[in-house]
Amino acid sequence: MNKAKKFFAILFIAATILACQTLTGVSETRAPEASSPVVTGAATEAQSALGAESNPRAGSSGLGDSLYPNFGNGGYDAQSYLIDITVRDVKTSDLNATTTIAANATQDLASFNLDFIGFEITQLTVNGEAAKFSRSGQELTITPNQLIKKGEAFTVVVEYEGSPEVIDSEALPVQTGWVTFEEGIFVLSEPDGAASFYPVNDHPLDKARFTFRVTVPKPYEVAANGVLSETKDNGKTTTYLFKLRDPMASYLATVNIGDFDEETMQSPNGVPIRNYYAAGLPKGVNKPFARQGEMLDFYSEIFGTYPFEVYGSLVMNTDFGAALENQTMSIYGIDMVDVNDIEGTEAVVAHELSHQWFGDSLSVADWGDIWLNEGFATYAEGLWIEHLYGRDELNQWVKYLYREAESSPQYFPAPGNPPADDLFNGGVYYRGGLALHALRLEVGDEAFFKILKVYYDRYKGSAATTEEFIAVAEEISGQDLKSLFDVWLYQDALAAIPELGLGK
Repeated sequence: MNKAKKFFAILFIAATILACQTLTGVSETRAPEASSPVVTGAATEAQSALGAESNPRAGSSGLGDSLYPNFGNGGYDAQSYLIDITVRDVKTSDLNATTTIAANATQDLASFNLDFIGFEITQLTVNGEAAKFSRSGQELTITPNQLIKKGEAFTVVVEYEGSPEVIDSEALPVQTGWVTFEEGIFVLSEPDGAASFYPVNDHPLDKARFTFRVTVPKPYEVAANGVLSETKDNGKTTTYLFKLRDPMASYLATVNIGDFDEETMQSPNGVPIRNYYAAGLPKGVNKPFARQGEMLDFYSEIFGTYPFEVYGSLVMNTDFGAALENQTMSIYGIDMVDVNDIEGTEAVVAHELSHQWFGDSLSVADWGDIWLNEGFATYAEGLWIEHLYGRDELNQWVKYLYREAESSPQYFPAPGNPPADDLFNGGVYYRGGLALHALRLEVGDEAFFKILKVYYDRYKGSAATTEEFIAVAEEISGQDLKSLFDVWLYQDALAAIPELGLGK
């Protein structure tokens, strides 16, 4: 097997597993109500339609996402979350917690919603006063005692207890959110699992800053997003305080509990790296992660400066068939790490790391544009291969992706139109990455890499749409690229790459 093929083998298996399965019972969609958070740089039609009003009214129970119109909530812009969790029993995930949300009203609010699943709510206040609330499915509707005026800052405190409910994602047939297993707890929330453990405005359009204060019984340890700023010994328990400097999309929040071996290093340019490996994993499990520093600096050179203050990876001692790019700390099931194929696993590591730029800092404004996350991260693997081994190996890698997509078209649909019940299908990965290579061949290397940098710089810390990416590509290249993107993103048939002898 050539280097390019080895690099992609593990991710191909994972993507195919997801692509081969379908979900039934997707919730019925309904037209979104008006109003959404104020978001910079993500001007979709749905957002434009969700304008704030000055009359006292309810914030909407959804943001009008094209695939999941009821994800998120309107009428306010979350600024920060303090998630304070005390896990009383790790084996059952029995816990009590308090989530404090600071937000700004984007319209007059007589009531508003949060996404929240399960638990018994023991107390809920708005600006320090007890507020009325009701629940329906994952919608938590809150009615404060006093009208919240447009532009007003307000604070919501929700106290709750119990064990998180087991939930399946609407987007793929797996458990999402808070997961309890024999050796501990991990969190994988993309796209809709965040509400399984904290009340939230659950859509990438409403990023906020996060602080996690997690208390666990000894000898368990905690790994979460951001910088570990304090560890407190309480006798029989330990409290860990993690803080993020930069805003984060809700689905990227993660709390992981277990017995960990920690490893620290830094990139050649000084980015701190901390890795967590569940105790008892095979010898050499850390080897595929040894080059994360080189990857960080390489992607910083071609995309823009690494957007956060720390990075790292966490490997849990359980099979869950996935890896996820949680902000500042990617998480892997042990089945995603092959100690006998370091190069193959490095491909997965490169993929998740590159998401820190495309997916985490620069997020999708609509889940229907998921190829902007997965296609970019897939092509980032190819760029890492090219960096290590040259253009010929990149070409071999492109041919491998193309032939796999060509041979099994049912698993690789058009990346610009993902189905709601199979969001992470093979098309958004393979064909999304191939679309970027086709763009590179069309505009040339100089324009292509400038497009990546300008697109990232313009929308970093925010969210963007496919249309906005195309606009940047046309601006930098000076070309009309609509037909190129149409055939690569929206047509069922796989477009040709004649330069490499691929397709008709």
